[in-house]
Formats: sequence, structure tokens, C-alpha cells
Amino acid sequence: MSIREESNHKLSLLEKVSYGLGDTASNLIYAVVTTYLTYYFTDIYGIGAAAVGTLLLVARLVDMIDSPIFGILIDKTNTRWGKSRPWILWSCLPFAIVTTLLFMGPELSASGKLAYAYIFYIASNVLYTAVNNPLTTLLPSLSSDIQERTVANSFRMFGGQFGGLLVNLTLLPLVAFFGNGDQQKGFFHTMILFGILGLIMFLITFFNTRERVQDKSGGKSLPVKESIKAIKGNLPWFAGVLVGVVFFILYVIKLSSGIYYITYNLNHPDMVSTVNTLGSLTLVGIVFVPFLSKKFSKKTLMIVGMTVCLLGQFIIFLGGQSTFILLTGTVIGAIGLGLPVGLLFALIADTVDYGEWKSGVRAQGLLASTASGISIKLGSGLGGAIPAWLLAAGGYVANQTQTPSALRMIEISFIWLPIALCLLSILILTFMYKWEKPHHEIIAELELRRAQ
Repeated sequence: MSIREESNHKLSLLEKVSYGLGDTASNLIYAVVTTYLTYYFTDIYGIGAAAVGTLLLVARLVDMIDSPIFGILIDKTNTRWGKSRPWILWSCLPFAIVTTLLFMGPELSASGKLAYAYIFYIASNVLYTAVNNPLTTLLPSLSSDIQERTVANSFRMFGGQFGGLLVNLTLLPLVAFFGNGDQQKGFFHTMILFGILGLIMFLITFFNTRERVQDKSGGKSLPVKESIKAIKGNLPWFAGVLVGVVFFILYVIKLSSGIYYITYNLNHPDMVSTVNTLGSLTLVGIVFVPFLSKKFSKKTLMIVGMTVCLLGQFIIFLGGQSTFILLTGTVIGAIGLGLPVGLLFALIADTVDYGEWKSGVRAQGLLASTASGISIKLGSGLGGAIPAWLLAAGGYVANQTQTPSALRMIEISFIWLPIALCLLSILILTFMYKWEKPHHEIIAELELRRAQ
């Protein structure tokens, strides 16, 4: 087989599924952190809400620098397995172990508990980057066939959301089963199970994928000074980063504050798993993305998705204490969010073309890694910290009947902040994400330049 035929290799179903399982493994372990860690720290491990809020933000700010670092390390890696796959192999076991230990909950003093939480939460974040970033850098190496890459990425997106669905369906029942009344014990043993399952799936990804497209740059890399030129004047990139930050604040706020709203405002703690499971119906929106994107622009679809999410939030508010209305609003909002989930990083990727058209420099590494690092890390950090700070401001006391001020802060976190963030996203997309020319015309000009 020639080099060209090898690089354009059609991926087997096994390889596509195996690639998707890498993100299923990531989310099976890390969705517990994203959705339940705030509640675990405040209500089970006994750390104050204000301290938890600061911890979540500080850890994410520290974590922002590791994406470009691991990108550089991956570029410098040369093994018989390739550049990206070795990092999945090397990082999956430490990631599973450290994230499991995050939920071990040893008996320590108040300051000891906080120190333990800082050490293991930051370590878990760094190791998540070490095992998950290679999935992103692996994609262009699977095949040079664009359609094959697109399909493989769809398997990954679906796999990631499926991992989150598994967590929402099984976590709390497993905590109850393993803990038998002791939530601390239940969380720890459930994480041991999830860690083992995730480790198996990571190894399936490693053994059943292959890096076929090799670097043809001769070892040369674009100087950082040149790369920065692609950012200057790239207003769509800045808009994409802002939308990414706002989206992840919104996404994590809904996940982390939902358990408090359902438990204390609605007095239905038994409904937490059901609501979180229905929140995974973002899968429905993702499934429609390939079909809708043939007729509508990414910008338009993301605005529509945020508008539908906005509608879902208003339905939840108008429903008051009705659990049926809560479930209805959750379903509508989740389906709406599926559109930006499926389109956000494709929207940011388009700005690489815009940057090249504007500056003459194509810096996909800097633009994509910096955008994803800022969006995910800063957005997730603020999304976890803001609800915790609001809980503290409202006088929240774990496992007690809450005061009206605490209940009001929980409502603000779960209902009104997502509404404000949806509106902010729509405004950014409408007024900042603007191109001088349609994307297809810019692509045509770029191809003409390259030919000359």
C-alpha cells in the first residue's frame, strides 16, 4: 500500500467505535467531577461552600496552562505507536487512580481536607488533559480523508455524551448500593468501578486505533511570533473564545446547581438522577447537527440552540414546584444545548481559515489549543465556582433546611444565571462573530493563494 493510500485509509467500524470509547472513558470518570464534586465537597466531605468555590476556580486557572504544554509534548513525542496514542497509554492509569482518590475522603482536619481537595483535584485536572487532549490530536492522524475524520469525530462526540449519560443513570443508585447509607463510602467504591471500566475503554482506544498520517514538515515548526499574527484582527476567533467561555459556565452551572435546586427548592432528592439523565438529551441535538448544518450556518444554529435552551429555562421557572414541568423544561433545554455542543469547536476551527486569510499565517495549533484551553478550563472553573460562592452568600448550610436567602441563591444559579448566559451568547454571536466575506469565498481565495 502506498503512503497516499495508507493516509487516506477508510476507518473500520471497530476503529471508529474504539476512538469514541476514549471519550466515553473520559466522561465516565470525569463527568462525576463536573456534575457532583461541588455537592460531594459541601454535603459529604464537609468543606465550606465559599472555600469550594475558590478551590474550583483556582484549580481551573492553574489547569489553563497545561493544554498548550501537552500540545508541545505531543508534538515532540516520537514512538513506534505514534505521537498521540502513547499519551493515552501512559496517562489512563494515573488519571483513573487520582480521580478515584479524589473521592476517598480521608478523615482530616478542616485545613487538611481542603489541602487534600486542592492536591487531588488539580492532579485530576492535569491528568484529564494528558489523557483527553491526545484524542483531539489523534484525529488528524487517523486518516487524511476529511469525511472519515468527520465521521470519527461524530463517534467521539456521541461517545463522550454517552459516558455522561451512563453517569447520570447509574451514579446515585450505585452510591446508594455500595454505601448502604454511607454516601462517602458509596462515592469512593463507585469511582473504583468507574475507574476500572474507564481504564478498559482507554486501552481499547489505544490498541484499536492507528496513526497513519505522518508529519511532513521535516521537523520545522511555526515560530510563536508568527503564530500570533493569526490572532491579531481575528475578531471571529475572539468571539468564538468568548462564546466558549460563556457556554461552559452555563453548562457547568446547570450541572452543579441542579442537585441543590432539586434537593432543597423542590424537596425531591429522588429526582436528581432522572433530571440529570434527561439533561443528557443533548445527544438528540448533536445527532441533528450533520443534517441541519447542510442548510444553515453554524452561527445561526448555535443561536437557535441557545434560544431553545432559554425557552427550557423559562418553562422550568413558570412550572414552580411542578416536577412534570421541570422535566419538560429540562428536555427542551437539553435538546437546544445539543446544537452548540456539536458546533462550538467547529465554529472555532473556521476561524483558523479566517486568520490565514487575514494574516497569511495558518496557526491551527495555537488558535485551536488556546481557544479550547480558555473556553473549557476558565468556563468550567467559573461555572463551578459561581454557584458555590452564591451558596455561601446565601448562608447555605449542608444537609439542613435552607433559609429563604439560600433557596433564592440556588434558584438564581439554576434558573436565572443560565438565562442571562444564553442571552449573552446570542449577543456575542450576533454582534461579534462577523466575517467580511462568506466562508466559502474565503476558502476559494486561500486555495488560489496556495496554488500561486
